[in-house]
Amino acid sequence: MKFCKKYQEYMQGQEGKKLPGVGFKKLKKILKRCRRRDSLHSQKALRAVDDPHTCPAHCSVCDGSFFPSLLEEMSAVLGCFNKQAQKLLELHLASGFQKYLMWFKGKLRGNHVALIQEGKDLVTYALINAIAIRKILKKYDKIHLSTQGQAFKSQAQKMHMEILQSPWLCELIAFHINIRETKANSGKGPALFEGCSLVVNDGKPSLSCELFDSIKLDIDLTCSICLDTVFDPVSLACGHIYCYMCACSAASVTIVDGLKAAEPKEKCPLCREAGVFEGAVHLDELNILLSRSCPEYWTQRLQTERVERIRQAKEHWESQCRALMGV
Repeated sequence: MKFCKKYQEYMQGQEGKKLPGVGFKKLKKILKRCRRRDSLHSQKALRAVDDPHTCPAHCSVCDGSFFPSLLEEMSAVLGCFNKQAQKLLELHLASGFQKYLMWFKGKLRGNHVALIQEGKDLVTYALINAIAIRKILKKYDKIHLSTQGQAFKSQAQKMHMEILQSPWLCELIAFHINIRETKANSGKGPALFEGCSLVVNDGKPSLSCELFDSIKLDIDLTCSICLDTVFDPVSLACGHIYCYMCACSAASVTIVDGLKAAEPKEKCPLCREAGVFEGAVHLDELNILLSRSCPEYWTQRLQTERVERIRQAKEHWESQCRALMGV
């Protein structure tokens, strides 16, 4: 079965959930209207005199119908995935009293198995849309004999529109491993997806996940600031993961003020992108996974962090008192 048909059948099965998707069929129709499509084979011999990376004038694809439509759909898919994943993980991590409040507000539905199934559905939704986007961009480049599709993909990554870069996908992978390890002794409990694990090479941990259609994710879990395993990890808006205290140091804020107090001019230490601290996401599921996998390191780091947190908190409140007293 061709992917387009498979994708359409999948999205039709999700109609009850009202999930946004990539207009795969619509985008293919836009490509078919491209004036260059019909003359590609006959003009191959003349391509040496043309710029191979641009389309002819008045090309309906490049005049603004294809890429804006795709970008809008990517944004809708990513927004929906992030919102649903965040809600799911909040339910999983909620305490007894918090769960009662969520039940009272109508947010808590189903049991533990239903929660896992919802996680699996979310991962499938993310992956099949990522594949759809990849395939439609490859088709664009094939029709135009160009690299504009790949350039658009790179630009979308810089705009944080790539769903595989979402911190909530990283959290769902950690959620799956945590569930799998919890159920290991009983031999019960469905898995979200297979082929994902926490891998340690030369003392450097990473999340590795082999997904369908040759998609493989490798998420490095070494903080590039302290050069150690991330502790109390946060993912910045650019997608890079750091220890929370290291991120606060890079953003020139204290742990009391938090990353939301960072100035917009502050940049990610790796990619040098500005304004990425305010939208940082705390990776709680990943934090649980690492604390279980590295207990000795976690205990040692916890003691060190506690001393530093107390010191910063003490300095903060002393400065507040001095300011209040006008000293």
